[in-house]
Amino acid sequence: MSPGLKKTLLGLSGASALTLASVIVPELEGVRYAPYYDIAGVLTVCYGHTGKDIVRGKQYTPEECLAMLNKDLQPFAQAVERAVTVPADEYQKAALITFSYNVGISAFQHSALLHELNAGRFEQACEGLKKWTWAGGKQWKGLMNRREVEYEVCRWKRNVS
Repeated sequence: MSPGLKKTLLGLSGASALTLASVIVPELEGVRYAPYYDIAGVLTVCYGHTGKDIVRGKQYTPEECLAMLNKDLQPFAQAVERAVTVPADEYQKAALITFSYNVGISAFQHSALLHELNAGRFEQACEGLKKWTWAGGKQWKGLMNRREVEYEVCRWKRNVS
């Protein structure tokens, strides 16, 4: 995790999972104002936004990208709230929001890591994030780095307490 992100997260102690995720996702996704195809061949723009509303050839503004991100994260935060049936802290939920934003709600809902979390095996659930490093049939360093950050965030309260 970058020192800047770590410092920002420390400053957000007590924030909601959605607020934490809205800070983490830009760090993990980066931003591209022009549409591009991601490593899985999906048309993408801004902070990982996908969908039929992307206009090819358009240059998006920073404000448009932030608005898309805030809108895009809502269903993922709701999915995490619905799927997690045990008391989880805001950092764990934020890690799950960023994870599900990357892999999709269905993959998250059917994942072994969610099963582990709901069984009360928090460490195994956080560790399970690290298994999701493949896209397009191959393992990616970028996904490995992303999962390491999500893992750190998932374990945050226990690490900084």
